[in-house]
Amino acid sequence: MSTLSILADNIRYLRMQQTPELTQSKIAEHLKVTRESYAKYETAKSAPPLDVLLAISRYYHISADLLLTVDLRKYPMEELLKLPDNRIILPIKTDHRGENKIEVVPYKASMGYLAGHADPEYIDSLQTMSLPFLHNGKYRAFPVEGDSMPPYKDGTYIIGKYVESITDMKTGKTYLLMTRTGFVFKRLDKINQNSITVKSDNTFYDNYDILFTDLREAWQYAGSFSSQEQEIIDFSNEDVKGMLLTLMNEIKDLKNKLS
Repeated sequence: MSTLSILADNIRYLRMQQTPELTQSKIAEHLKVTRESYAKYETAKSAPPLDVLLAISRYYHISADLLLTVDLRKYPMEELLKLPDNRIILPIKTDHRGENKIEVVPYKASMGYLAGHADPEYIDSLQTMSLPFLHNGKYRAFPVEGDSMPPYKDGTYIIGKYVESITDMKTGKTYLLMTRTGFVFKRLDKINQNSITVKSDNTFYDNYDILFTDLREAWQYAGSFSSQEQEIIDFSNEDVKGMLLTLMNEIKDLKNKLS
C-alpha cells in the first residue's frame, strides 16, 4: 500500500471516529481548504500540502509519521496517542537570536486559540514575554477563570511548560489543558486506559474524565502572574522602542564619561 493510500485511509477513519461524526466540510473549514480539495485527500487522488498535513496532525493529535506509515484502523486509538514516538510539531515564536519566547494568550482571544493553536501565523501574532529562570522547554501563558483552583482566580495567567506526550504527565501535578471545547486548569488525579481524571483543589467541584481523543494540548504549571498586578509590555510599540533606545544611549554615554 502506498504512503498516499495509507494517509487517505487514516484521515477518513479519524474523521469518521468523531462524535458526532465530523463532516468533510467542517474539517475542510478548519484546515482552511475547500471541501473538494479535502475530499481528494481522503480518496488518495491528491496529497495535502505540508502545512495542511501538519494541521491534520495537530487536529487529531497524531504525528505525521504515524499518519503516513501506520494503518490506524488496526490499533486502539488510546494506545496510539500514548506512543512515545507520537510527537506533534508545535508552532513557536522565537526572537532574533532564535530563542523561544513565552507567548501570552489574551483573555479576549482565548477562544481563538482553539482554532489558531496550530497556525504559525496566529502564534506569531501573540504578545510575548521573557523570564530568565524558565528554560529547557517550551512555555506559554494562558488566562484562567473561576474559583476551582485557589488561590488562582480571574485575572491570573498560568505559565505552562508544554507536555509532548500523555505518558509524560504525572499525577498530582497541575496542568493547563486544552480540549476540543476550551481550557481547563486542573490537577491530574489519574491516567486511565483511554482518558485522564482531573480534579479541582476546591472540593466543591467534582472530579471528571477527559478522553485522550478530546485532549489537544497539555501544559504543566510552571508559574503564574496576575494581569491586575503586572502589565505585559508590547515591545513592538514604537514609543516603547524609542524609550528603550534613549535609555541605552544614556547608559552608554555615562559609561564613556566614567572610563
